[in-house]
Parts: sequence; structure tokens; C-alpha cells
Amino acid sequence: MFYFNNLGVHFKALALVCAGLAWNQAALAETQGDLWDRIRSQLSLQELENRRIATERNWYQSNPDYMVRVTSRAAPYLYYIVEEIERRDMPMEFALLPVMESAYDPFAYSHGRAAGLWQIIPGTGKQLGLTQDWWYDGRRDVRASTNAALEYLSQLNRAFDGDWLKTLAAYNAGQRRVRRAEAANRKNGRSEDFWALKLPVETRTYVPRLLALTDVVADPDQYGIRLTSIPNEPYFAVVDTGSQIDLAQAAGLAGIDIESMYLLNPGYNRWATSPAGPHQLLLPQSAAEVFEQQLALLDSAQRIQWTRYTVRTGDTLSQIAERFNTGISVIQEVNNLRGNRIVAGNTLMIPTASAPLQAYALSADQRQANKQSKGKGHRLDYRVRPGDSFWSIARRYDVSMRKLAEWNGMATRDRIHPGQTLVIWTEQPVSTTTLAAAAPMPKREPMVRKLGYRVRNGDSLARIAGKFNITIEDIISWNDKLKGKKYIHPGQMLTLYVDITAS
Repeated sequence: MFYFNNLGVHFKALALVCAGLAWNQAALAETQGDLWDRIRSQLSLQELENRRIATERNWYQSNPDYMVRVTSRAAPYLYYIVEEIERRDMPMEFALLPVMESAYDPFAYSHGRAAGLWQIIPGTGKQLGLTQDWWYDGRRDVRASTNAALEYLSQLNRAFDGDWLKTLAAYNAGQRRVRRAEAANRKNGRSEDFWALKLPVETRTYVPRLLALTDVVADPDQYGIRLTSIPNEPYFAVVDTGSQIDLAQAAGLAGIDIESMYLLNPGYNRWATSPAGPHQLLLPQSAAEVFEQQLALLDSAQRIQWTRYTVRTGDTLSQIAERFNTGISVIQEVNNLRGNRIVAGNTLMIPTASAPLQAYALSADQRQANKQSKGKGHRLDYRVRPGDSFWSIARRYDVSMRKLAEWNGMATRDRIHPGQTLVIWTEQPVSTTTLAAAAPMPKREPMVRKLGYRVRNGDSLARIAGKFNITIEDIISWNDKLKGKKYIHPGQMLTLYVDITAS
């Protein structure tokens, strides 16, 4: 059974911000009340005893340490989520959804490109108005993602006429998939209740898993579970900075470490907040007032350091942006450039980090570097060339496409670009000789095309993979509807990426 895998490697860093709760947490819980008591008093999705719920509950009982860890990681975020759920008059069980989605890791990123506490995919994020660019990803922003996820759940609930179990199923599998299951049962004269719907295996366990988690939180002693005590009071305050600010500098003004800064502000991808906004930071309550006082003494021009760069012959904006770890659009905006044309000898003003990039421990670049170092075997740094794709690189080096993406903190459907460096881990050292023997380079670069393939009588995944010189794992990764299923059926449409130059 699949539980909470691929959630990132940030738990050690998450413990740093959670450690801030150690200041007399037990005493606070006594005087202010414990947040878990507040949650328990509002649980409302009561279900009769069910074998599927019992199965999921048994997992929690068998892994008591898991709940201690995950509830500790929830500490900085849970109060805000509870407040928002109450404000919307929604089931309090939804405060537990991030336990299942991300184990309350704000940097969790799945192979399906879902990100953040609520594991929102890019398309859904755009529909919900979450900005996703080089500087900032709203899917990981604690407040923005929570508001978007709860709004999405509300939309789904309205679509399913107030049925919260179907709402949960649709959050996991998509509204259309649940609708198709309803229609199939209606056609066959069967119940359209959630428990009777034929849904993907993951979704059929998703809803009972939340209900099982609800049972555990409602009476942890009965199941031998201990929840980390969380004071029933706000952990963070929202501070308006008014403009872009270097996160290392902001952490210094607030008197906190850079890891704590990122863990409360995981939406920021780089070394600074986004120049286009939001111009806000979440800070521990105890640090917010000090930060505001220190920020008021700092001239706005000093919130970011600047480098004066003289353009050289052969320079491009993309090369300069990469060199200074900034975005092309930022250089264009700061220097009033209308296009990409730059002239040798001209001077550009470029915003730069105040500390070495390694100091920004949880920036996107450093998280990726951390993941790239976690493989086994022999490391190869590969520079992406024009025409490359995850598929072609994985095939060339005889590695799994999903592993290749995982080693680089990415998903298989993420875009790669020429000049980007990817890490590849192989069992044997890769030399020119062994590479030529094991996986000879084609005479021409692969020409990969997206195909829609309709399954025929007698087809199997193995047969289709052999026919197009691809792997079963590739087919499954390209087609979400195959995940958790063993069979395909005639007439089913599959998406394939095929090298049309291969003989």
C-alpha cells in the first residue's frame, strides 16, 4: 500500500521552525487550550464502521511515530488552516487533508507535478489564480494555497450537491472521473453513494484514509497515538514589506535563521521575494514587531543589493540572468529594456543576493542541489542540449525516466531547457567507451512526437511498449488514468511519446 512517499527531504529543516514552538509549549497549551481539542470539537463527517476505514486506521496504529512527526511539522501552519475552515463553515476534517497530501511538508513535490501542503497541480493552480513563475509559486505559499484549496473544495462540494465524501474523491481524482463513475452506476441501476462508485484504487483509499485519520485524532489514546501539542493561538504574523527584499537580509532583521524564513514563506523560489509581489512575509509572532522596527530604519534601496555589469561581446540576457541567479524579465524591467537585444559595452544594473547562494538553504536551487546529491552509484552531470527530453536522456543512459526526474527534484512532465544541468546516477562509471557500448548515440538527434494511440484487441502494455520501443513505466507515467490499474481495454486512448527516427 502506498503511503506518504516522495514527500521531499526537508523534514530535518522543518524541525528547525517547529523547534521555535518549544518555548514553553506545554504551559501555553494549558492556558490557551490545545488546538487539537478545538479540532475535535468540530469533527462532523461521521461514518458507520467500515472495513476500508478500519484498514487505513490499522496503518496509523502500526506507525505511531509517524503522527508525532507529522503533527510537529503541522505546528506553524495548522492554526491558520483551522481559522480559514471555520470562517467558511466547512468540515474541520479538512484540516487533516495536508497530513495525507504532503505530510505537512510545504516543499512536497510529486511525480505528478503537485506542489505544496495541499498538493495542487499547475493547471488547477492557474484556474484558482495562483501565480507560478521563476520567483514565486503560490501553490506553496501557506496562505494563498490554503485559501485556493478550500475554495476549490467548496466549488466541488457545490457541484456534488453538498456530498462531502464525493467532494474529497473529486479533489483526489478529478470531478469528471467521479461524474463518470456516477453515470456508470446510474446506467446499471446501482447506488451513486461514494462507497458504491468504481473509482481508481488511490481514490477508493483516499476518502477512508481521511475518515480513519479523523478517528485517530478524535480519540488518539484509544489507538495508542500521541499528537504533538499545538497551542490554540496564531503562530505567525503577516508583515507587509512594501517592496522586494533579500530573504537573508530579512531573516537577519527579524532575528531568525534562513531556514525558518523559508519554512514560513515556502512560496518564494529564490533568494529574494518576487519583484512583482506579493510584498509580504510570514514571521513568527515573536519576531514580527522587531522586524517591522528594523525594516523602518532601512532605506528601500538597500533591501536588495545591486551589481553594475558591463555587457561583453557574445552575452545574451539569458546567460546574464543565469550567471546572477535572476530572471530575464527582472533585468529588462530594471534597465527599461523592451526586448532581448543588448549591446556590448552597455551597463546593466542587476539585483544580486547578499549572501552566497548556498546560504539560502531552502531556495529552489538549493533544494534541487540537495536532491541531486542523494543518488547512489556514480554521478554524471549532464548538460541539456537542444532537442533533449527526459525521455531521450533516460533512454540514452539506460535509466528510469521517473528516477531521472526525481534525482533532479522535478517531475517527468516538467520542461527542461538547453544549458540546464541534470544529475544522472548510474551503477557503473560512464565513459565514452562504456556509453558507446551500452547505449550508442543515434546518428541523428531523436525526433520525439506525441501520439494518441487507441488500444486494439489483443494489446497489452508490454506489446505496445515493444511496438514503439518504449517502456511500460514510460506509458504509465504519461497516462495518469493507468496508475493503480493492471489492465487496458480496446478503444482506450493512450498518450505516447515516440522517437520517429528510431528504426
